[in-house]
Amino acid sequence: MGTVVDDAASVEFHAFFERHYAELSRLAHLLTGESDAADDLAADALLALWHRWDRVRAADHPVAYARGVVANLARTRIRSAVRERRRIALFWSQREEKTENPDIAGVVDVQGALRRLPFRKRACVVLRHALDLSEKDTALALGVSVGTVKSQTSKGMAELQRLLGSQGVPQKVHVAMARGGETVGRNR
Repeated sequence: MGTVVDDAASVEFHAFFERHYAELSRLAHLLTGESDAADDLAADALLALWHRWDRVRAADHPVAYARGVVANLARTRIRSAVRERRRIALFWSQREEKTENPDIAGVVDVQGALRRLPFRKRACVVLRHALDLSEKDTALALGVSVGTVKSQTSKGMAELQRLLGSQGVPQKVHVAMARGGETVGRNR
């Protein structure tokens, strides 16, 4: 059961929320350029403010504090998006050249199996076995630890073996990527 102080803080926060949510959402939209993400960022900012509501309401300018939280969340979102784009660009920029007479059935089977893997497992398998990157280079490309690369590659290969059969999965991935790389890139 809430106390009078808790109820008063709750009412005060609710009023703050009603007054400033739309403005904070507009700010998030202008900072990120993403209308879908704006409401989420504003809501995340207000949740963070609620957790520190005693500090926020004691501030000289609570709205300025709220705007700063939105700006920081937007900056984090933009940085994450930039890092993700760089990883994807690196991932797809190192494809092998096409070869003649591709094994279409093999390419389709491997692509289908790869699409069923979660992104990180798929990325580790492709970078390690199709592009022949080292564990260290794969970790660098994906922004994860070498241990994560080892684990995700192992788990991904086990899933591929289950999906494709146990014979020569690393070779199938390498051949499918070398022969059908153009179609793999489009079916992310």
